[in-house]
Amino acid sequence: MAAENRELETVFQTGPPMLLDSFQSMIGQAAQLILIPAVLGTISSIGYYVLCLLSALKFSRTRRTETSVRLTQPVSILKPLCGTDPEMYESFRSHCLQDYPDYEIIFGVSDANDPAIQLVEQLRSEFPQTPIRLMICHENLGANTKISNLAQMVRQARHEYLIVNDSDIRVEPDYLRRVLARLTDSKIGLVTCLYRGITNSTLGSRLESLGVSTDFAAGVLVAQNVESGIRFGLGSTLAFRRSDLQAIGGFESIVDYLADDYQLGSRIAGLGLEVNLSDVVVETFLPRYTIGGFVAHQLRWARTIRDSRFWGYVGLGFTFGLPWAALALILAQGAVWAWALFALTAALRTAVAIVVGRGVLRDRQVLRFLAMIPIRDVLALGIWVASFAGHEIVWRGDRFRLRSGKLTKIGT
Repeated sequence: MAAENRELETVFQTGPPMLLDSFQSMIGQAAQLILIPAVLGTISSIGYYVLCLLSALKFSRTRRTETSVRLTQPVSILKPLCGTDPEMYESFRSHCLQDYPDYEIIFGVSDANDPAIQLVEQLRSEFPQTPIRLMICHENLGANTKISNLAQMVRQARHEYLIVNDSDIRVEPDYLRRVLARLTDSKIGLVTCLYRGITNSTLGSRLESLGVSTDFAAGVLVAQNVESGIRFGLGSTLAFRRSDLQAIGGFESIVDYLADDYQLGSRIAGLGLEVNLSDVVVETFLPRYTIGGFVAHQLRWARTIRDSRFWGYVGLGFTFGLPWAALALILAQGAVWAWALFALTAALRTAVAIVVGRGVLRDRQVLRFLAMIPIRDVLALGIWVASFAGHEIVWRGDRFRLRSGKLTKIGT
């Protein structure tokens, strides 16, 4: 009996440590398994950052060597409106100060009580010499109200050359001349522009601006470099010919799509024409996003891109360098090689931010917010993961279901 008691005592003494050792071994094996994709994600991100830098430098060289051809063909600027945006009136004014001989501006709203109407009337009073028209677009042609309005507005446009840009876009006096100069080339069917986001005092707004200037624009430059040109447009500027719009079926053909700028560029490219990225950079004034508002906006944007360029969007998972490098550093328990990998990743991420944000976009805010890049990148990775978890978005206060890029309003 004494021998049996001693045996049981031995088991109780050694059992918990053995279980603990086994558990720790399992944790270590799991960490090693996760470490491999973390290192691969870091290495792929380093390659991506190098590609961003090369693409930005190539774009900058092209910008310096181009000569501007003066186009004097009349143009119609179409600006669909829904509510008001920060600095909206000054953005409107910038379109009335163009160094261009003949153009008109057509504003369109779907609600006769839209608060933006008052600003348009003020603009007409300040610039009586500029042909400015306001349309109330009564028809509902599809789920995308903006494109529904544009389909009605273009019927009233007088000219062959058309420009569509968002309501919050501010431009320089040579904007029309420089953007439309590209359309003198018959091989070019659409011209679009990069943009920088002008922030305000909220953290959400600063994170949004930082993402535009240090991540989104870099991705566009890489797409142009790797794909030998882009096949999509950006809502900051879409310049094209009426005849090409008609050839793709008009705005009516994309009235149910959320990513209307992407669809317009893709379909014009489908005609065998080029989509050209202008050297012009415009400005957009960002709302006072809360963190929740920032995340909601980014999630809508993410799901829009996911449905437009699915495999390219999946590939974005291999470009979140700082989160991957930080994870590898933790799992490697601070190994020297992991610190070196993290330092290289951080240096290249910072270089991309400065070269693209400050050099290409001339965003003066970028240097002030560099320390916030890790926060923004971690949130961006979380949003990328969450974007695969559903198909619902919130846009202008309404809820929609997004399938294959098309919108269906929920609750109608």
